[in-house]
Amino acid sequence: MTATTVPTQPQRPWWLTLIVGISAIIVGGLLLWGNLVTQVRTYFLLVEVLGIWWLVDGIFDIVALFGDHTAWGWKLFMGIVSLIAGGYILMYPVLVGLELPQIFVLILGIWGVIKGGIWFFMAFQGGGWAAGIMGAITFIFGCILIANYGEPGWGVALVWTGAVIAFFGGFFMVYQALKQRKA
Repeated sequence: MTATTVPTQPQRPWWLTLIVGISAIIVGGLLLWGNLVTQVRTYFLLVEVLGIWWLVDGIFDIVALFGDHTAWGWKLFMGIVSLIAGGYILMYPVLVGLELPQIFVLILGIWGVIKGGIWFFMAFQGGGWAAGIMGAITFIFGCILIANYGEPGWGVALVWTGAVIAFFGGFFMVYQALKQRKA
């Protein structure tokens, strides 16, 4: 009798997942508990931090392609979209913060739906339950933003919600990285 073995799916390197998780905890913690003097300064700092987050996430998505070629088209697309969005936000943070909050919310919602779908799909391709949880949360977050992007106040609410997701999701990512390292 021969045993049938199932080939394992290539995964993002554990150290890259760890870096993303730690980054998410730091960024989420900064967004939630940043000690700034005024709300205006806090808001514009949040816009810039989100731009940096998108830029770094896009870089990590593209770097991950070298180790994991599954769904490479979507990963490359999301990496490029994240790089463009992060770069645009960093070049024009005041414009994004003041004149384009509805479009900003819509773009973040679309990004959340696509990114959440990719993470959820990756969970079934060997990414683990943490990727599935982050995917489901990010997908739901994106759907909520798309449904309410025209409502006043959603720009500030989305930043707070994104901070909560980043902070707690970062712990899931760190756990997943440590679990991958042991395996």
